[in-house]
Amino acid sequence: MDSQTEADRETIAMSPRPGARFTSLPEREWRDAFFGLTVDVRAAVAADMSRAELESFLDRLDPDEVTDVLGYVDEPTRETLLETLNAARREKVDFLLSFDPESAAGVMNLDYVTVDAGRSFEAVTERVRRFEERTGRMPTIFVTEDDALLGELPGAALSTADPETDVLTDYVRETPSVRYDRADEDVLAVFRQNSERTVAVLDEDDGILGVIYGSDLLQLIDEAAGETLYEFTGVAEAESVLDGPLVKIRRRYKWLILNLATAFMAAAVVGLFEATITAVAILAAYMPVVAGMGGNAGTQSMAVTVRGISLGQVSLSTGKRVIANEVVAGAANGIITGALVAVVATAFSYGEFGVLLGAVIGVSMVANLVIAGFFGALMPLVLDRFGLDPATSATIFITTATDVLGFFVFLGLAGAVLL
Repeated sequence: MDSQTEADRETIAMSPRPGARFTSLPEREWRDAFFGLTVDVRAAVAADMSRAELESFLDRLDPDEVTDVLGYVDEPTRETLLETLNAARREKVDFLLSFDPESAAGVMNLDYVTVDAGRSFEAVTERVRRFEERTGRMPTIFVTEDDALLGELPGAALSTADPETDVLTDYVRETPSVRYDRADEDVLAVFRQNSERTVAVLDEDDGILGVIYGSDLLQLIDEAAGETLYEFTGVAEAESVLDGPLVKIRRRYKWLILNLATAFMAAAVVGLFEATITAVAILAAYMPVVAGMGGNAGTQSMAVTVRGISLGQVSLSTGKRVIANEVVAGAANGIITGALVAVVATAFSYGEFGVLLGAVIGVSMVANLVIAGFFGALMPLVLDRFGLDPATSATIFITTATDVLGFFVFLGLAGAVLL
């Protein structure tokens, strides 16, 4: 990405008047700058622009992009802007606005033509030429038979095929498709499984409604990655960098209170071993090590499992192997890291405890990473079975397990061995 473009986007996002900062850019840069912003910043930019500025911006956009921008303005402004479009563009935009913006139809565009499998190459070439003259863009060519999608005809076939001997179906390649009402996540799953340039969007009767290009899907992937980051950190997706402190407080405090409750659970376990910690004060120095390693390992297991769930590779009924693999990996990593910590602990406390303190910490590390692997794989599968979002909900349970059980094993073992 161009460094100047990135700098402009950061300046827009941090500006108290994002619309004014956006319109200060050269108009030829508006499209790339706007669609490179996060969803919340786009909304702030659109709300801060005048109707005249929005009208000028829309004049430079394709119908599907116009639809996206209109989704960020209020109803009166949307109606006013629609009136400024010419009849052909307004018809396309109205059609696209009728769909859920977070569905397959919400991200599709109309840059396609359909041709019957029995048509000649000359007829197809003429159809494509008329489309290019009208829009200035090369369309995707979908080939149908009895109104059913057969696949896509690559544009290169129009110049390489022999129209005297070849037929369209000789060059048609299979095209993945999705129903118009499928969610964004389903569209991404189709794209990941097929790695195609285009995906056809179909209606209830398997008729073609539109086309989604790889570039549209890459934008969805970027947005999905941002959503996942928000989920893992307990921040609402709707939160923007431009929000004031009161908004941020309202969207975060419930998550923090839930974390506070689990922290008290861990503190209660530590309180059970107050006499042990008092007698062997050095244990307090190693408690964050045991807990931190368990939390990190649990998050790693969770991330892998959540990805497997999102790709349809695993569920609770088929997850025994996944859980077993994570437990074994946790044990192996626990042995490696536990041995390192044991060496350090023994080196610093050999005169008082010999190798016992190192052994306690090493064994505790192995146990906690096994716990982390088990719960890191199990909790997302259980939550998914109950219809809950594992990315949002699993972290708190995994951290609780590794803290509570990790401290219990570590301090309990220390009390039995060192006292």
